[in-house]
Amino acid sequence: MAAANGVDMTQVEALHVALQQSFSPDAAVRDPAEERVKRLKFVPGATRMLLHITEEKQVQYEVRQAAAIQLKNICRECWVERVSYLGLPLPALDGATNADGTPAPSPLLSGEDKRAVKGKLVECLLAEPDKSIRDLMAETLHCIAIHDFPEQWPELVPTLLAAIAQNSDPAAALRVHNALLAMRKVCKRYEYKSREARGPLNEIVMQSFPLLLPLAQRLSGPNEHSIEGAMMLKQILKIFWSSTQFYLPNGNNADGSASSTPSPALANPDAMGPWFEVLKAVLTKPLPEASTGLEPKGQPTTKEERNAWPWWKVKKWAAQIMTRLFSRYGIPNYAEEEVKEFAKYFSQNVAPSFLGPVCETLNLRPSGQFCTDRVVHLCLNFVDLAVELAPTYKLLKPHMDFLLYKVCFPAMCLTSEDIDEFENDPHEFVHKQNSPLADFYDPRMSAITLVTSAVKYRGQDTMQPLLGFLTEILQRYNATDEASRNHVEKDGALLAFGSLSEILLSKKKYSSELEGLMVSSVFPDFNSPVGFLRCRACWMVQRFSETPWTDDGTHLRNLIQLVLQRLSDPALPVQIEASKALRFLIEVEGADQTLLPVLPHILNEYFRIMNEIGNDEVVAALQVIIDVFGEHIGPHAIALVTQLSTAFKTYIDAGDDDDDAAMAAAQCLECINTVLKGTCEHAELYKGMEAHLVPLILQILGHDGEYLEYVEFALDTLTFLTYFPQQISPALWEAFPLLYVAFENWAFDYMILMAPPFNNFIAKDPAHFLAGSVNTAEGTVKYIDMIFTIVSKSVNEERASESEQRKALQLYMSVLHNCTGQVDNYLPVINDISLAKLGQQVNAEVPTTRHVIFQVIGSALYYNPQLELQELEKRGVTHQVLTQWMKEIDAMEGWLSQKMTVLGLLSILRIPASSMPQHLGSMLPNIITAAVKLAAKMKADAEKGQKEDDAAIEPEAGEDDEWEGFDENEDVTNPNDEAYMSALNKLTAGGDISQFLMGEGWDDDFDDLEDDFHSPVDNVDDLTYVNDVLKEAYKREPEVYQQVQAALPADAVAICQQLFAAVDAARSQAGPASPAS
Repeated sequence: MAAANGVDMTQVEALHVALQQSFSPDAAVRDPAEERVKRLKFVPGATRMLLHITEEKQVQYEVRQAAAIQLKNICRECWVERVSYLGLPLPALDGATNADGTPAPSPLLSGEDKRAVKGKLVECLLAEPDKSIRDLMAETLHCIAIHDFPEQWPELVPTLLAAIAQNSDPAAALRVHNALLAMRKVCKRYEYKSREARGPLNEIVMQSFPLLLPLAQRLSGPNEHSIEGAMMLKQILKIFWSSTQFYLPNGNNADGSASSTPSPALANPDAMGPWFEVLKAVLTKPLPEASTGLEPKGQPTTKEERNAWPWWKVKKWAAQIMTRLFSRYGIPNYAEEEVKEFAKYFSQNVAPSFLGPVCETLNLRPSGQFCTDRVVHLCLNFVDLAVELAPTYKLLKPHMDFLLYKVCFPAMCLTSEDIDEFENDPHEFVHKQNSPLADFYDPRMSAITLVTSAVKYRGQDTMQPLLGFLTEILQRYNATDEASRNHVEKDGALLAFGSLSEILLSKKKYSSELEGLMVSSVFPDFNSPVGFLRCRACWMVQRFSETPWTDDGTHLRNLIQLVLQRLSDPALPVQIEASKALRFLIEVEGADQTLLPVLPHILNEYFRIMNEIGNDEVVAALQVIIDVFGEHIGPHAIALVTQLSTAFKTYIDAGDDDDDAAMAAAQCLECINTVLKGTCEHAELYKGMEAHLVPLILQILGHDGEYLEYVEFALDTLTFLTYFPQQISPALWEAFPLLYVAFENWAFDYMILMAPPFNNFIAKDPAHFLAGSVNTAEGTVKYIDMIFTIVSKSVNEERASESEQRKALQLYMSVLHNCTGQVDNYLPVINDISLAKLGQQVNAEVPTTRHVIFQVIGSALYYNPQLELQELEKRGVTHQVLTQWMKEIDAMEGWLSQKMTVLGLLSILRIPASSMPQHLGSMLPNIITAAVKLAAKMKADAEKGQKEDDAAIEPEAGEDDEWEGFDENEDVTNPNDEAYMSALNKLTAGGDISQFLMGEGWDDDFDDLEDDFHSPVDNVDDLTYVNDVLKEAYKREPEVYQQVQAALPADAVAICQQLFAAVDAARSQAGPASPAS
């Protein structure tokens, strides 16, 4: 058979045919081909064959692209064993299973195949002219570098640097660009790593930047105009970004690890200066229109093509790097200690020098020239930062009018594309207006931010002129005849006013003028023929709902009527904003008188809008209405839940790509829980809702985690349905085993949310719980055994947090408190698990988990003191446990720990002294003393808490009405920013940036709230129990307890007498009652 480069060409040809056939319109041809392609990862040498097809330029383009995709996918999946964050093997990406149905792991590439791919991939990439295939190869290189670079691929960077070094040869431009692309992929591997894990990146910087800087200087020079030059320069800037966006690279120690010594390549002013000059040269480079014939020639004419044009891309990266450097080093107080000197240099010298190119770029649009949205957005972000720094603000101050009125205000106004979208594609308009990503790309958002910052921080220079400018626009609009009015300009002015609402409402001298603004310039627009002005009027209500009205309430009533009318506006965006506006108006004093009579109409309008579009803010607004009118929701509750359940099903059927629908679906569940909360005092209504809610809960819990994002809400719903009704329906019990299966397979991390419904199931129907079971593949499993499995796994597996373990241990308490006398045979397991955990926790600095274990032991003693003492004695730990327990009492703050300590310790006295372990007799005085002192403390704390609840709460002082920002010689200071930067700067060896951004590593051992644990012991009065148990013991064995009493400290005897008197007084007031049990 013919072979080339170790590849069997017969097999290559067969694979080529299969890839071709995978595009066939004939399913009979296509399906077998797709199956063969899918099985490629199991074929030795497949990666070499795919690489051979990919590099052959004579092969059909679609086949080459398909080969490149398969090569990338196989390398990503099969290079090393894929494991979860817990180190457990992950199943194959295609969901393949073994013969027994268990998930099958992905096959692994042989060492020979890996060496062959690495040996040829770089050369193929360097020679590839097609962007799509080149990018796929680069991504494949990135996948391999993650695992093999630098240890198993030391030749990678030298090979790339050798190609980059050919940059003086015009014929090598493609190879140079592609080498830079590959280098960026390698650098990207370390972009988010902690300082200590960036050793290889520091080495790359030291080796490559002396080569990259002269190339960047030449490519950013006035004589370079080629597209190839722009593409190379873009890759250089992306390498610079990956190397510097979180840290300035350090040097390396002899062993290759990162040192604290700054890298000579970057981390000092002299080395960085030339790079700063490159950035400024890029940003100031003129990009004339193609019609002028000037260099660089060939600028496209459509907006989409301009955005993708390499020279605009280069400007985008330059502006992005400038802004990132400013945010990291512009204000020295926020900088890390190691780079404070550099930050001082940057703030005093570099940031001011960047201002010229940035403002020159922002002047392009006002002077009639083109600039991409992304570049404008980034430059405005830079200026926003410059407002906060005194040296840059002094330079900006003379130009603030230009920036606010010629740059920001036009950017805030609707474009012709926006208006066309409003009228012809309202769904897309709503999506864009509500997109959380707009902050990262939309010039309108960055313009709003800059205007707000200028007024907030430099108000003495900007506030009055800006308000005058905006007021003049509104006055001019009102004075102009309808046909000549500039509607877009007015919309922009209202947007600016609304963006400043927080500042305007906080200052009396401005808030008193807002009523006039709303009446004269907003009220009329509710009936404007211009749709986007009606939309803006509704938005203004959201911003100024707290406007102080001075009339008899007429304005507020009129405003509510105007908003209600817009709920049925012909334009969907207006309906959306009107529905959002009501959530703000509803909380204004006096609004309920107008809204309550039309509540059914309002609810119907909301559901009509929700059927039209999935928007989480609309559902959130409905939730506020339900919350505020909770006591009036009863008659509408079942209809509400029916509509919300239907809407939820519609939204989740919209598909994974519809993020708006997914967020709206989650909001529907949250809204359902608000309905349940609002009607909880009429739990009889729940029965009518269950028909809609139980299938929804079972669907979310029963599909192997397919609806994982909704589990939290479903568990809250389940908690409501199992807590408030007197009985749990058979349909709802179906959720019990599903909770267990979910915990076992995919919902381990939801233990804290699962515990309340489990507790409710046990408490509401202990008999059903004890008798219940379900058939599984392993046989019949009893409900109680499910609970004990969950507790055991939660306590013993390392992946469970301490708070999850504590919540699991409380399930033992639920069983003990609710199943009195029926779970004796489970006491050994409870003690095995709890005491083993106590042994691990005995020296823990935070005592919270120990206290929960003592709650469990106290519950076991209260359940059956004789049996529990036998368990402790069997293990020989009675004295040790009780001594440690009493030592902990003073540190117990939670009511449940205190209560179970009192009940548990005193339950020992229910046993005849003759049945106690002999050594326990000597401990009885200490046990009684500890218990009665704690009971007295609980009584005092309860009385003190009642007094504090009755005390008036002092109102907080308002904001300084006269303060109008910082002086031009002051840097802006913000405690929240300082706290954020401090946390960011503390990241060290254990703190990748990605962990910080994802919120990992924060201490989850906060004090657990005990208020959500309920059981029959809630009804046991502590003082009555103390009284009855002590008196009963004395009555039963007077001689024994006379000796015990003689050994009690005088203060303990006095406390006992006080508690006895308090109980007797309470009983005489309440009349005859049965003794505590």
